[in-house]
Amino acid sequence: MAIREIITAPDPRLKEVSKPVDRVDDELRALMDDMLETMYAAPGIGLAAIQIGVPKQVIVMDLARDGEQPQPRYFVNPEIIWTSDDTSVYEEGCLSVPDLYEEVERPARCRVRYLDYQGEIREEECDELLATCLQHEMDHLKGVLFIDHLSRVKRSMMLKKLMKQKKLQKEPA
Repeated sequence: MAIREIITAPDPRLKEVSKPVDRVDDELRALMDDMLETMYAAPGIGLAAIQIGVPKQVIVMDLARDGEQPQPRYFVNPEIIWTSDDTSVYEEGCLSVPDLYEEVERPARCRVRYLDYQGEIREEECDELLATCLQHEMDHLKGVLFIDHLSRVKRSMMLKKLMKQKKLQKEPA
């Protein structure tokens, strides 16, 4: 397993639409293992393959709280097949938009179909943080960042903050 570099906005690769995976094999499981290690090291609770520069429809996630046993989850070729009419608002952040957070409104519940780590077809109804996180990560597969759900003014302000952070990180001490 290896920790990979996480791409940050406004890198154009984050706007790329990810391709479906033909099959879950050892090579794909190695990618998912790297993604999980990268996500834990960041630290984060979800990561899409495109965030490490791999345009495949693969997501890893772990919503375990501090002190709980890890609960890694894998979603290959995820597809939302139903969303609720009711919505919820969560303050979202993103490893590709580091240290910036904003409230985003999404469907409160969703049903998703995907392949798991073994390549088995799964279908699951999700709510609360799982529903939000899954929708957030699935947006990445379509080239959408959480800031794209914000008003143009808020999105512009967040991108300016991000560029300022990047500039400060590059300046010599």
